[in-house]
Amino acid sequence: MSFCEHCEGQRFDRAQVLRLLRTTHRKLRHESRAAEEALRQAIRAVRSLEIPHLEREDEISEDEVIH
Repeated sequence: MSFCEHCEGQRFDRAQVLRLLRTTHRKLRHESRAAEEALRQAIRAVRSLEIPHLEREDEISEDEVIH
């Protein structure tokens, strides 16, 4: 499966955020229960994000309206 440049960029950005959150989670795992739970929730929230596909302007017909 291939993705357009926009979608590929969004997937890359999301992956970077998840890697950073997971690294931080591992570092704080034994230091604070509250911090650990907050990071778990953040990881779940980022993983659940839908990555919208945006059509480039030149791909949109003149009768289509984007809101």
